[in-house]
Amino acid sequence: MLHRLALSLLGVALLLPWPAHAFCGFYVSSAGADLFNDATMVVLMRDGTRTVLSMQNNYRGPTQDFALVIPVPVILKKDMVKTLPKNVFERIDALSSPRLVEYFEPGQCPAPPPMPSSMPPSMPVADAPVRRDLGVKIEAKFEVGEYEILILSAKEALGLEIWLKENKYKIPANAAPLLAPYIQNNWKFFVAKVNAKKVTFVDGQAVLSPLRFHYDAEKFELPIRLGLANSAGTQDLVVHVISKQRYELANRPNVLVPTNVEVTPAVEGQFGPFYASIIEKTFEKNPEAAITEFAWKGAMPPPQVMVNSGIYGVTCDPCPPPHPVDDPLTRFLGADVMPGVKTDEDVAKYAREATLTRLHLRYGKDTAKDDLVFRITDPIAGGVPDKPRPTAAKDNRFQGRFIMWKPFDPSRCWSGMMGGGIAMPPGPMPTPIGAPAPATPSNMSKPGKLTASLESYLKADVPELGLKAMGGVKKGPQDPKLAPKSK
Repeated sequence: MLHRLALSLLGVALLLPWPAHAFCGFYVSSAGADLFNDATMVVLMRDGTRTVLSMQNNYRGPTQDFALVIPVPVILKKDMVKTLPKNVFERIDALSSPRLVEYFEPGQCPAPPPMPSSMPPSMPVADAPVRRDLGVKIEAKFEVGEYEILILSAKEALGLEIWLKENKYKIPANAAPLLAPYIQNNWKFFVAKVNAKKVTFVDGQAVLSPLRFHYDAEKFELPIRLGLANSAGTQDLVVHVISKQRYELANRPNVLVPTNVEVTPAVEGQFGPFYASIIEKTFEKNPEAAITEFAWKGAMPPPQVMVNSGIYGVTCDPCPPPHPVDDPLTRFLGADVMPGVKTDEDVAKYAREATLTRLHLRYGKDTAKDDLVFRITDPIAGGVPDKPRPTAAKDNRFQGRFIMWKPFDPSRCWSGMMGGGIAMPPGPMPTPIGAPAPATPSNMSKPGKLTASLESYLKADVPELGLKAMGGVKKGPQDPKLAPKSK
């Protein structure tokens, strides 16, 4: 069985009641990170110099083969590290994923009642072991959940490599050159093993909790070079940034995913491979770019707020169905350690003002020559009915949105979302972050292939990708009699 050690720190228009001549927009499904091979997902919350990094360890394999080595700019203490419920990542993926939506001919959907919510149980905590020193100092040791964690400093890279191997951490051969730049810059190393006595097993394989830690640093960056040490090839990385501003990369080209793209009803059964093909074309046209798939102010759910005018009392078009993890989600992902945030009211204010940005990257050994550096950028709007093309805006309101037009069907109003709609069941979670994994893990879904040409699913051209529609005459927003109006 092949294993990969990812030595890296990677890791709603509100459904307002339309005028009688307009439409209800229905959430059909989303294109989550599980569509992409070797997909890794991280969430970064940033305010001032405070960064909270959350990462999923969707590892399925022998516990003795798990090792996680992450460069961090400061020494982490036990109260700076915690585990998270797994559905936190499923939820953030659903909130920010590009959407397939249905618009129907004139009709009105009743507003459903708010859904109940509940706080998932908290995770356990405990302490960990040591061995020999080769210029390596153990700055801290503790247990969090099922993880035995060490915070290490090192004087030189070869000594750290030897120390990790002698202490039974399965790292790639010749890791020292990749460790060296971090040691020269006085970074520390977050090192984790698994306590098999605290692990949940499914079909004989360990299922690990996501990890979260926070620190203060002037620079806002994400080390990824170590993650390529044992890379088998191309990897996808999905980075979510939650902050008061929208972020993009300072050291990569930045592009927007095509949006408000009209498609044929045939896409409904093949949205996964369809969207994977769109992303493939986007990367072909923009090598090494970071693709912005979502940037939306107020997309994070505030605690205890689920109202009839939308799942969070904020704007989305359309919203994915509410979920019990919505109430504590913003707190889980870092609001509880942000400056000045203490009460639920503080968290709600933070959530209303925060922009959730989703960036999609694809890289390999030869393309990721440096770590990711983030910078603040201007607000944009797009992927909503009143913005056919992305444009500068006062507040961020951008999403990847793919539109099907169908005859109105009132029976679908109560099929799984606020305001009426259809929600496909979520797919399996993305592949691991920070841990070796089988070459073909059982929890990874490949996108498959389209049964016809990409262009045959399009009802409108996608000029930014040079795609010509072959799927029939355009409908919907181009017809002023049918176009929904935003408020």
